Order: sequence, then C-alpha cells, then structure tokens
Amino acid sequence: MKTFLTILITALLAASGTWFALRKLNPDPAGSAATAERKPLFYQSAMHPWIKSDKPGRCTICGMELTPVYEGEKGFDESGGGNVVALTQNQIQVLHVQTAEAKTRPLVRTLRVSGSIDDNDMRHRVLSAYVDGRIDKLHVNYLGAEVTEGQPLAEFYSPSLLQAEREYRQLGGELRKNTALRLRQMGLAQAQIDALDQKPADSLTSQILTPITGTVVAKSVYEGQYVSTGQQLFEIADFSTMWFMFRAYEQDMPWIKPGLTVRVTTPSIPDKTFTGKVTFIDPNFDEATRSTKVRVELDNPLVNGRRELLHRLYAEGAVELEAPAVLTVPRSAVIETGAEAVVYIDQDGGAYAHTVIKTGRRGDTHVEVLSGIKEGDSVVTNGNLLIDGQAEMNRAFMSPPETVMPVTAQTGLNEEQKKAIAEFLKVADAMAAALAADDLTKFNTASEPAMKVTGAMVKLLRPNIENPDDLDKARHFHGFEDLKAARAAFQKFAVAATALLEPLRKAGQTPDFQIYECGMVDEAVPDVPKKARWIQTGGRAMANPFFGAEMPECGKEIKP
Repeated sequence: MKTFLTILITALLAASGTWFALRKLNPDPAGSAATAERKPLFYQSAMHPWIKSDKPGRCTICGMELTPVYEGEKGFDESGGGNVVALTQNQIQVLHVQTAEAKTRPLVRTLRVSGSIDDNDMRHRVLSAYVDGRIDKLHVNYLGAEVTEGQPLAEFYSPSLLQAEREYRQLGGELRKNTALRLRQMGLAQAQIDALDQKPADSLTSQILTPITGTVVAKSVYEGQYVSTGQQLFEIADFSTMWFMFRAYEQDMPWIKPGLTVRVTTPSIPDKTFTGKVTFIDPNFDEATRSTKVRVELDNPLVNGRRELLHRLYAEGAVELEAPAVLTVPRSAVIETGAEAVVYIDQDGGAYAHTVIKTGRRGDTHVEVLSGIKEGDSVVTNGNLLIDGQAEMNRAFMSPPETVMPVTAQTGLNEEQKKAIAEFLKVADAMAAALAADDLTKFNTASEPAMKVTGAMVKLLRPNIENPDDLDKARHFHGFEDLKAARAAFQKFAVAATALLEPLRKAGQTPDFQIYECGMVDEAVPDVPKKARWIQTGGRAMANPFFGAEMPECGKEIKP
C-alpha cells in the first residue's frame, strides 16, 4: 500500500510540476499580469527539503525539478523525520485537499441486525377442557380465524357442568355463591354465570368463549368429539403487536439500551418500514455465540382483513444508536496504520502535521477521539492518503529504512517466540478440526482465544516477518450463527496464517505442523479464490474444514 501511494504521489507531484512549467513556457494573456506580480521566495526540493536555491533548477541529489515556494507558503519540512508535509497551493489543488474541524458532538451509529418476527408471548393463550364432555358444535372451525374477546368458539355438552348450572338456578343465598364459584372452576366466564337465569331450561350445552382478541393458530377438536379434562382445544395468539427478536453481540452491548428506536424491514413487505422500541434485553448471555437476545415491540394492525407481519418471518433491523457528546473527527480523516491511527492536522500555509491519535467508538460518519488532538484542530479529510504517501517518502529519504531480517536456521527465533507459535498452532488446529466436524458450537468455543493468541504471536514476530497485518486483521472471531459465515471468516484467517508461518517452517524454526491445500474452496465458501490452505498438527489425517463431512479428504499436503 505504501509503495503504491509513493508511486502515486510522485506521479501527481511530477504532473503538477510539468503542467505549471508548461504554463510558464506558454502563458496565457489573462494570467500574465498575476504571474508577474507573484514571485517565488526560493526553490526547494520536495524529496530532499534541505536542497534550496534562489533560482529554478534541479535537485543535486535526485535530479527532481525544484519546486517554487511563494510568499505566505511554508517550504517542505527539513526536520522531524518527515512528520510535517508542506505543499504549495498548486499541489493542494491538484490533490483536492479538504479539511474539517474536530468537534464535540453526539456520536451517532446505525447498527444493522437480522432476526425474526415472533408473536407477543404475553398475549398468547391455550384453551383446554376444564371438565369432561363433548363438542356438539364449532362456531370457529378453521385456522387463521380472527376472533374477539368473549366470542363463542364452540357449543360444549358436559353432564357435570349441566348439573351445576341447574343447581345454580335452583339454589339461593350462600349455596348459590358456592355453586357460582364451582362454575368458574369448570370454565364458565362470570358473564355466562350471571346470564344463567335467562338460559332456556331445555338447553343442554354451554358455550366455550375466547378469552382474548386474536387469531386462532391451532384447533385440536372437531364436532362430535369427546374430550377429557385438560385436553387442548384451541390456541389463540394476539398478533396486533409483534416482537422483532435479534442477537446483540458483545462489542455492541455498550450501545444498546431499552427505549432505542429500531427500523425493521422484511423481504415479504419490501415497500414498508416498521418502527418500534427496544423493550427488553435478555440478561442470559450466550457464551457460545457471545451474544444475547434483544426484543423490539412493533404494531401490526389489520390491513385488508389480515396482519402484515406474519409469525416467524425473517426481518432486518437498523438500530439507531447515539452516545453522549464526545470529541470526534470524520471517519475519512483517520488513517489506520497497523496498531496506530493517524490524522494530518492543517497548520496553515500548506503545512500538514502527521499526528498519532487514540480512537474510541465508531459512528456512521465520525470517530471518537480519546487523545492526540483537541477541539478546533483542522484535520485533512480528503487527500490525506496522498499526503501520508509524501510523508513516507520524506522519512525514507531522511533516514535509512528499517531492515527486516529474514529468519534462517542460523538467526533463529527465541524461546518466547517459539512458545507463542506453539500456542497459536494449538488454537488454529482446534478451529480447523471443529469445522471439519461441522460443529459450529465447538468452533465458536475453539475460536474464543484466537484474537489474544494471534495478537501475541504477531507482536513477538514482527521484527522477523514481512506483512504481518493480514493475519492481525483476520484474528477477530465473535461467534457465528451458521457454518457458512464461520468458514468464510476462517478462510481469511487460515490463508494469512499459512503465508506467515510457512517461511518459518522452511527455516526449521517452528514446532512441527502440517499445511494442506484445497483447490476448490470457492464451491464451499462464496466469493473467495479457488485455492486455500489450512494448518493441522499432531499428524492427524487430513480433514477439510471448508467442506466438512461432505468432502473431508479434498486436498493435498504441502511439504516444507
């Protein structure tokens, strides 16, 4: 990346210098007066800033054409190891440099989640038989029927219930009250008991009434069927409010709290967005997936006689998160360079200072800054990558580059480095074995130490290896809900690990391990190259982690 930026910045600077040189050779009449009035203070080499001249020329070291520095501009940095980059106004225009102030503002983030639509457990009822009897007639005899509270569901004949009703009509005083209590225990609603005196004496059945307004989701009886006490008759769910259930992972928990607004969409209703609030966060944290369930309550009114949100639909949500006001900069201003985060501060006059910052939470458009800059500092938001390339060139010419010493059998690794490799191999082998066995739970458990163990090994090996950042970036595992996603993450991890450790293995500086290669990984893991390698230890038989039980022996061993 740095090499590319170096070439690009050199090309841009050279192009800008050539263009303005041509302008000098072929000036246009309109701009001739302005050019004559503005005279350079001196000329300076962009590659070797200490080379200056009072007239045009070329750098005596690299031969690059000297750049004019005009009044009000700062020349190129001559000290500080290239940490300050000075550009002329012409170069700033060519690079399209833009800046923004660091400000204290609320940090806003939209968390994208997926889950399913569930019914409201608090409005879900099962109707069972309170006494033995027979279903004489069904008033609701199909699933999906919309019913209202108190509506008759069936006519029910029960000798014991019929006898109790007759006793209630005949008795008075305290005995009547006791009989009314017994009728409640036998399933009659209070309104039905109050109306018994008006019930025809020759009526042999009682009505089973729905206790809530909702939808019939289960019917377990037919007309003429005898039922016994406790047997399930109907199941009714109130779909007027639904629950959107999703999993919140460990790193998102500091943001999520009850009352947050969530916008929910589902492929079954592509043209509509449902809005609800977070009402509950499950306190039972799932160690296997490193997540917990979150509930969002959604209104689900009847539209043309049916509910729009159906039970158990797949849905996606956008959780609108907001943190209290903190010092922030635009995300485009921050350059991630391995373990460091860097911004360039505009110091006026075309000078930009390379500044290391410590970042915190990340919003949709801004990043929290914990240290390194202060409010009001003007940071570069566009053109900073090219400025960083120029800074890298300045440092390269001002100080000799660090040499990465390759590991050989003679140079070797120390015991601490070898121990870190051994710990890493144990974790990588366990992850591969779990995927080969198609065991997602075991993989999530095996990958828990991956971040810590990988980070420790990369840190210790940095002086001895090239390009360690690929593995450093691929070491984040936070639990997966399906094998396909787990294998996609493992593919990046395994490829980076084998690339890093294979040269050390050839030099004889690592514990014994095997490397296997599969030539058709793209058929198991989408959007990846055909070939991929993985690590195994202990001399166990090859077990392909990308195909699992489908093709466990697909691959070949790569010898040292």
